[in-house]
Amino acid sequence: MLKTRELFDSLTAKPTLSSDNLAAAIDALQDCIEAVTACAAAMLTEDDMQTLAPAVGRDMDCADVATATRNVLTRGSGADTSLLSAQLEACLVACERSNQLCSEHAKRHTHCRMCADATRHCADMCRQAIHALHH
Repeated sequence: MLKTRELFDSLTAKPTLSSDNLAAAIDALQDCIEAVTACAAAMLTEDDMQTLAPAVGRDMDCADVATATRNVLTRGSGADTSLLSAQLEACLVACERSNQLCSEHAKRHTHCRMCADATRHCADMCRQAIHALHH
């Protein structure tokens, strides 16, 4: 996180969120992207792949939304926070949906447990960032 925060501290145009909040969110998003991508790939190789198929779809959606959110956060939004807020809300929903199904499979599959942990953490960071934007 130190390098991410240092990057945001070095910007001339300051982002809407504090460097600490922004860096924590970016790092949580990156961890989430890695976890849901790896989990989706792993589920495709499991013997019970048919029952895991809905979770694969949700993980893939979450990876795409989290990637877009990371990109939007990295660029910053200036004074207009409406897009950033909407993107964080979308990411929160995607993380919660992925978490819901992977949590159900967490006892049988380690990758689902790790994915559930990462999506829960990312959803929490999205909530914190949304709160920081509006206060």
